[in-house]
Amino acid sequence: MLNNNSQKHYLLFFFLILSSSVCAQNRASGKIVDEKNNKELNKVDIFINNDKTPSLTTTSGNFTIQSDSIIQKLKFSRKGYTTETLDITSENAENIFVQLSQAKVSDIQEIVLQSGKTKYKNKKENPAYAIMQKVWARKRNNGLEKFDTYSYKEYEKTQFDLNNLDSAFMKKKIFNKLDFIFSYADSTASGRLGLPIFLNEAVYENYGKNRPDKDSKRTLVAQKTSGFQDNQVITVSAKNLYRDINIYDNTLNYFDIGFQSPVGSDGFSTYDYSLMDTITIRGEKAFQIRYQPKRKDILAFQGNLYIDTDTYAVLGATLKSTQKINVNFVNSVYTQLEYDNPDDETFLPKKLITEFEMSPFSKKKGSKSIIAKRSVDYSEYQFNKPLDPKVFKRTEEEYEDKFTNKDDAYWVKARPDTLSKAEQGVYNMLDQLQQTPKFNRMVKLFETLGSRYYNAFKGIDIGPIFSIYGRNEVEGNRIRLGARSYFGLNDPWRVQFYTAYGFKDQQFKYGVEARYMFNRLNRFMIGAGTSRDIVQLGGQLTSGDGVASRSLSSSTFFARGENISLSSVNQTSVFAAIEPWKNFQIRVDGMMQSIKSAIPEKFNLMYYKDGQLRQTVNDSHVTISLIAKPGAKFSQTGIDRYQARNLAPTIVLRYTRGIEGLFNADFNYDKLQFMFNKPFLIGSMGKLVVNLEAGKNFNTVPLAIQNIIPANLSYGLVPNTFSQLNYYEFVADAYTTLQLEHHFNGKILSYIPLIKKLKLREVAFIRGAYGTLSDASKAINVEGFRYSAPSEHIYYEYGFGIENIGIGNLRIFRVDFNWRGNYLDRPDISKFGVKAGFQVGF
Repeated sequence: MLNNNSQKHYLLFFFLILSSSVCAQNRASGKIVDEKNNKELNKVDIFINNDKTPSLTTTSGNFTIQSDSIIQKLKFSRKGYTTETLDITSENAENIFVQLSQAKVSDIQEIVLQSGKTKYKNKKENPAYAIMQKVWARKRNNGLEKFDTYSYKEYEKTQFDLNNLDSAFMKKKIFNKLDFIFSYADSTASGRLGLPIFLNEAVYENYGKNRPDKDSKRTLVAQKTSGFQDNQVITVSAKNLYRDINIYDNTLNYFDIGFQSPVGSDGFSTYDYSLMDTITIRGEKAFQIRYQPKRKDILAFQGNLYIDTDTYAVLGATLKSTQKINVNFVNSVYTQLEYDNPDDETFLPKKLITEFEMSPFSKKKGSKSIIAKRSVDYSEYQFNKPLDPKVFKRTEEEYEDKFTNKDDAYWVKARPDTLSKAEQGVYNMLDQLQQTPKFNRMVKLFETLGSRYYNAFKGIDIGPIFSIYGRNEVEGNRIRLGARSYFGLNDPWRVQFYTAYGFKDQQFKYGVEARYMFNRLNRFMIGAGTSRDIVQLGGQLTSGDGVASRSLSSSTFFARGENISLSSVNQTSVFAAIEPWKNFQIRVDGMMQSIKSAIPEKFNLMYYKDGQLRQTVNDSHVTISLIAKPGAKFSQTGIDRYQARNLAPTIVLRYTRGIEGLFNADFNYDKLQFMFNKPFLIGSMGKLVVNLEAGKNFNTVPLAIQNIIPANLSYGLVPNTFSQLNYYEFVADAYTTLQLEHHFNGKILSYIPLIKKLKLREVAFIRGAYGTLSDASKAINVEGFRYSAPSEHIYYEYGFGIENIGIGNLRIFRVDFNWRGNYLDRPDISKFGVKAGFQVGF
């Protein structure tokens, strides 16, 4: 089953991704500094091999240069400085550190790396192993943890570039009337064009304290965006690509996939290390250690480590993925890290550069792709200075639209390096593009696919477009049309409704909901809604009370068996919610509903009340929910927010009180529910997703408002359900369910010849449920004898899946094989089943 946010994050890549990767010998990168003061130098001419004209003139201290031919030599020349020439090999083509001086440079050849690989009888003979042992023994922690208080500034630049554009590409019909954008492109060393299409600059102020109590705050104080900043798809995509990493961790998180760290304490199980040379970095002597994975088809890196010769601290590192990287949409990953080391126990981040080369379909060198690059500079560290308690409090001013608007003079001062000519041109290019009808039509198309809504008029969206058609036993073919208000990303209010018609029952259904947020600081909001619809109850255990959503299982038209367990539900609800602390919400819902069977002749919901037989349950209840998402990141501040994908958990604690007599309600009852969901990176073994739910009804209630262990009769993938159960097969007053799903990321299949070339990934899962159902809860229902809980044994099912099925970079199909573990003597059960669906992700 597709996650709505996931669809938004990746659909845009099918539109943007356009350039090609180059092999190591055709590409070189590094930094150029003044030898005396280590200040980064720009305006340096770089010549490839024996060329008489420069292939690149740098605009900052960092450079990346490409060539159609193999780069064997680079010459660096700047007015007033001594010209330097370096030999380039495939091993030293990255993180070149060049020091230019007005005086004679005494030892620039220290940068030249050794070629070849020395073989040792055992790792103890390898001098690099002795160095790495000392690094592990002196493993450092982020220095921010040792100070009572700290503060620092952070400058972040995120950019998307179309790379390696050629004349044939620029003549494609899609660019008719848009060809002016290529005037903003810059020539690369390959002779082709690179075109920036998205640029975001941001400045953050960070404050923290560790004693006497712990607190921290990261405030966005300035932001400047060009490109598709009004498109919610790319806004979420840009934020969702990058993760903060610590080189000392055993596992590095890229795309929520674990890569083995070359500085991790178990690095020798994954990497071969070679001591290459001793060089000078920022005035400090450092060992240069080359590392590469023992196997090329695993999630690992290759590159260089720069280790201080005295303290064995990591001064810098480069991490480059192998050519066989098994990550969807990604051709290559490159990261450059720089650290300061204030003492023998800690480090401080100095600079981080991460670059992804991405393509929707192919990893071949000739495929078109996009370069997504993020650079972060950390500066102005201050420690143990008194901090005003007010700096840790959120203010309403921070959420104002104009809070981050700064003039050009501010940005000239805030940038560590000046923008390139091409980067500066993005702002002008966007102004022209927004005046072009064809471009606006293209943006509207992809906004529709990403958001699932079509903007029909100003402030009015039609949709969701993927919910228009459905089918079930009661309604037959079903048509659903809906709309919502939408004026912008940060709307403080939203009204939405839908109407549906079933051609079999010839009945109209509807739902309408309105929400308003009073304060973006604490997200205090209220809402109300009402609906009349056909619903599959029990599709989720810990479900919300919103009326605008619809259960997937009631619209399934590819499923095993007939679904006759549908209910006719009329409901009206109100709610209020507030976030007193960041990522912690308190929500109160009040609901009045009436429930009856949608097919009385086949599905019986009749029950006994005071000796009378009834077919409709009238229920009024109040629900208090505590919802925590520590570490979650969101891209907007309006009534609807889009959560960026990361490893943040979701924790829900919910109490429901049914009130007899309120709006003619039939029952008093108390219900308590808990849910915990979180993905965990398990070193090089992949990612484990844990979903734990538990709950208890403390009173006797009929089937319509009882806890149902959720089943999935469709042939599609539906998370947190049981694939081999039937609807209402297990009913429980008290329940506990645990679902474990482990993604090995190809760890096992990569050992199998021929199969490993398919780049398939394996998934293993097991699901279990335990519960109890009292005799009173059975007796209250007319057909209570048919229902039971998994109390004799823990019900379980297990299986495995194959994901990453597809071609090239487009590998979004998954197939699961499910087995039922027990309760096999029941009639009409399914012992084995196959589920399949699209799973868009890295």
